[in-house]
Order: sequence, then C-alpha cells, then structure tokens
Amino acid sequence: MRFVHLTDTHLNAPGKEGQFPNSKHYEKVRQTIRHIRETKVDPAFVLVTGDLSHGGDEEDYVFIRSLFDEASEQLGVPVYVVLGNHDHLSAFRQGYLGEAPSEDPYYYVQNINGLRLIGLNSQIPNQPGGRIDEVQLAWLEQQLLTPAPKGTIVALHHPLFSLGGFTAKGLLVENRDEVARVVAGTDVIGMFAGHIHSNLFGTYQGIFHVAAAGTAFTAELGEGKEHFQFIDICGYNIVTVSEEGIVVQSIDLPRSRAEYMRIPSTRMI
Repeated sequence: MRFVHLTDTHLNAPGKEGQFPNSKHYEKVRQTIRHIRETKVDPAFVLVTGDLSHGGDEEDYVFIRSLFDEASEQLGVPVYVVLGNHDHLSAFRQGYLGEAPSEDPYYYVQNINGLRLIGLNSQIPNQPGGRIDEVQLAWLEQQLLTPAPKGTIVALHHPLFSLGGFTAKGLLVENRDEVARVVAGTDVIGMFAGHIHSNLFGTYQGIFHVAAAGTAFTAELGEGKEHFQFIDICGYNIVTVSEEGIVVQSIDLPRSRAEYMRIPSTRMI
C-alpha cells in the first residue's frame, strides 16, 4: 500500500494576510497535488500532519476543506488530517468539519484496506510544543489491544524522536516516553509527524519515526550553523507499506528557494 504524507501547509483563505507576504501557500498545495497526479503516484490516501492553517479562523478552514476536497476529487482518494500548534480547534470544527465550535481534542481511528490509521492531537493550547493527554493515551492503549490486519500507523504533529541535537522545548512531544510505552510491543509500524519543516527519519525506543518537510516551506541550517533559514521549498513524501517494511521517498518540487525569514540556531538547542 502506498500513501502520500504532507505536512505544515500553513494555509489561509486567498486575499487574507498569510504567514509571509505574497507567499500563497495554497498554490503549493495545488502544485503538490498536480505533481502527485501527473507522476501517477496512485496513493491509497493522503495524510496531512498538522498546521493546516496559520492561526486560521472559520473562513480559513472552510477554504482549506474546499482545497483538500479538490485534492481528494482529483486523486480519487480520501484526505486525512491531524492538527498542529498553529491550528485553532474551534475554528477547525466549524469551518472544516461543519460542527459546532468546541475545544475538544480531535483524534480518531480509520481502517484503510486493513491498514489502521490513528490520528492523535498533540496540541497544547497557545503553546508551540506538543503533548498527548492522559485521555488520549488511555484511548490509544485501548485501540492497540487488537492488531490490525496490515498493522497501524500513528499520525501526530509533533515528533517523538531526537532531532540530531536540536531539542528545544516546543520541538518534541514532551511526554514522549509515555507515548512510546503505550506504542511499544503493539502492531504500530511507524509514526508520522511534521512541525520541524525538515525531512528526518529515525527510531525512538525501537519505533520508526518520520518527520516530513513542510509543504509551505522548509527549514534549513544556514552556513556556519548560526541560524535556521525558512526557505521557499515545497515537498512531500511517498510512503510504501508492505510485508517487508516501510519505504519513504522524499520529493522536492521546483520553487524559488527564496528566504522567508531566519532565526538563531541557539533557539533550537
């Protein structure tokens, strides 16, 4: 089975002030979907691991839903999402789900031709960092008691695994040991995240992890390692799941490589 992993789209409705001046992140989503279709990736589904919007309101999430519905129609497959630190729960429930506003965490389980997808909500309100609360942990443990025919993948915004020496508060799930304890020894074959805007693959306590680069922009360590640059680079991952394991292929699409902004690398250590 093959699926496409996107993350950190940071969308706002056209005509509204977005994350960066004239960035038009929605055009990058359309470019990505067009590339997936033209190169005949033929995924079973699309997974978007958070920061759907950049501080969006109901109008933004109505637009995001229409954009993802457009992608679903063009590819002929469902789009599944989880939320990130820049998402607003109530606005998401109103605009994206068409529900009454609520701050209840958004998490779910979905069976896709024998592969179980579990989407978690790692948001901490008004904080950049992530945490899986006790209610979700208990729910996750219950879900994993019964194995799925083709195993389970877990999607969340914040990664669990070490990021090559960058361990600033706000980068990782702060109770990652508790999450790993629940996942260990189950049928989970991989955990998929975003947040860091860079492609990193690794393991944490024996569990395979993928953190994907952002669709909106990529973060690169600048010359001299004194700062991180936020660059106009658009990408996505193709994930193939088989009896032999998981293969992840990273795809970069042509963009300007213009620098949007930079931050000192000391903020990430």
